[in-house]
Amino acid sequence: MGTKITKAVIPAAGLGTRFLPATKALPKEMLPVVDKPAIQYVVEEAVKAGLDDILVVTGRNKHALANHFDRVTELEATLESKGDGNKLRMVNEATALAEMHYVRQGDPRGLGHAVSRARMHVGHQPFAVLLGDDLIDARDELLSRMIEVAEERTATVVALLEVDPSVVHLYGVASIETTDDDDVVRVTGMVEKPSAEDAPSNYAVIGRYVLQPEIFDVLETTAPGKNNEIQLTDALETLAADTSIAGGVYGVVFRGRRYDTGDKLDYIKAIIQLASDREDLGGDLRPWLKEYAKGL
Repeated sequence: MGTKITKAVIPAAGLGTRFLPATKALPKEMLPVVDKPAIQYVVEEAVKAGLDDILVVTGRNKHALANHFDRVTELEATLESKGDGNKLRMVNEATALAEMHYVRQGDPRGLGHAVSRARMHVGHQPFAVLLGDDLIDARDELLSRMIEVAEERTATVVALLEVDPSVVHLYGVASIETTDDDDVVRVTGMVEKPSAEDAPSNYAVIGRYVLQPEIFDVLETTAPGKNNEIQLTDALETLAADTSIAGGVYGVVFRGRRYDTGDKLDYIKAIIQLASDREDLGGDLRPWLKEYAKGL
């Protein structure tokens, strides 16, 4: 049984250029998904899986991230004086979610570089990485299962999703071997954004990882890859090829609900899907959507 995992890293240094001009002054991680910023869903997922020590890797003009998870005493006092207990509760929930820490990435040199900036905070222990573009439905288990597999096998674990072969070029794709567990595979190799013809499978890596601390040494010697950036996929490929480094790489195959907020269309779909399932919104939204669709 491996070391208990308690820390999570959330890379949040990107410029969010796909959402300009909305992200000119507002971090993309703070864009609302219904009534919470996207990053709050990610932090809530980490906390639900038992990770209460969270490091956010930020960049320039990302002060709103830290502000969101900090106290706003004037707002709290105003809500309390108005007797608006429900809104006060929601504000306080964001503040009390976890022990939040922040570090600047500095040069924007890719996801692998962003993860490497967590080394001093993480130390020599395994940790989770959660990307903010992938929102996992709170009703479906993923991260807790990945942590369980990582602790049992003392290995690195990635989240995998079966996708249509026509979209494999948008993902890192894994070569896999089956194991005795239905939802767990051994990853023998990884390719970053291959063509459909060159893809080793249709198992795509989505934005959840549980990494062994040896990843930091591998990242130090990982040369820039696609887009001249240090790719986390390339470092994982090294770990998958040499199981003596850190117990190899395994994948947990996710078959639940995932919301992609990585581009404008998928972001809109995510809001509609989540709002439709809400008790306070779905009852009115679903009939309206049906009527709206009739007129299209």
